[in-house]
Amino acid sequence: MIRIIIVEDDKDMQAELKNILRETDIIKEEIKIEYFTKFSKELKNIIKDPSERKIFILDIELATKVSGIDIAKYIRQNDWESEIIFITSHDKMFETAYRNVYEIFDFIEKFHHLETRLKKDLKVIYKKNFDNKMFKFNSRNIDIQIFYRSITHLYRDKESRKLIICTDNNNYAINISVADSLNLLDERFKMVHRACIVNTDRVEVYNWVKGFFILDNGNKVHMLSRKFKKEIEEVNERNN
Repeated sequence: MIRIIIVEDDKDMQAELKNILRETDIIKEEIKIEYFTKFSKELKNIIKDPSERKIFILDIELATKVSGIDIAKYIRQNDWESEIIFITSHDKMFETAYRNVYEIFDFIEKFHHLETRLKKDLKVIYKKNFDNKMFKFNSRNIDIQIFYRSITHLYRDKESRKLIICTDNNNYAINISVADSLNLLDERFKMVHRACIVNTDRVEVYNWVKGFFILDNGNKVHMLSRKFKKEIEEVNERNN
């Protein structure tokens, strides 16, 4: 689920944003939209909750002492994953916003192509595949939690007979079969070899002739079987 948090104290603008979001059909999953007119205890709790994907749409100038910029600063103190979009009536606030808050996704003027810009932003954010889903495994000897997006591929090591989970920075060995590990993963992970599963979001090139794939970090892995070519091609067709 994606949680969209709007902080806007103008009721007419709230209504306009509601209409824009209602007409936005690019997000193919459940959306929860919440509206606030000021910084509150409830909003603080939402910001501190790391369990859900969030997009914050903040009016910079609010009728209270706590501005949208102040709220954005609080968000970044607690959350570096969620996206922040500022909306304002005054383009002069652009520099102030970017100087005071890290990682702003966009700055939109309310009366200058608001609908077009906001819909475009939401489409880009969704395509970033921003998520907090995790691979979780525990046994008597190991307890690991790894973000799906961090996993490049998994393979069965012949010598140790363990499953190796590969990420950009580390490898983790666990006692589980390749087939059973698929039950702990989501739809982005597909088998490309009887002993290998890839995160299809992380693969740049499949070379079915020579039997290898190249990851987005540049690593080449020689575990690719033509037996699985059709399923991978279907995944690529859906994503294009």
